[in-house]
Amino acid sequence: MSSITIYQKPTCTTCRRVHSVLKEAGIDFVAVNYYTDPLSKNKLKSLLKKMGMPAADLLRKKEPLYKKLGLAGKKLSEEKLIDLMVRYPDLIERPIVEKGDRALLARPADSISRIL
Repeated sequence: MSSITIYQKPTCTTCRRVHSVLKEAGIDFVAVNYYTDPLSKNKLKSLLKKMGMPAADLLRKKEPLYKKLGLAGKKLSEEKLIDLMVRYPDLIERPIVEKGDRALLARPADSISRIL
């Protein structure tokens, strides 16, 4: 069985719900706070590939920093978006759950069942 890793922000309500669901189900997992253990560019690219998702779909568009950086309506390359998310983790939608060669954005929290 592949191990499960959750990339999260511990103060995020959805992250805490996913964490609780896994704990209550008795599923072993590793929780990574990507604010204290930042995602590398290669890791973020790998997660996006496993999710089958472009970087633009992983952006937190309601995040104040998104607006502050003027990202709305801009056509940035995949590389540029990934660079921005690595530099500013607040731009990354969360939580991301990884299991083997698959990953998903666990929003809403009950979507976690798709990877279990």
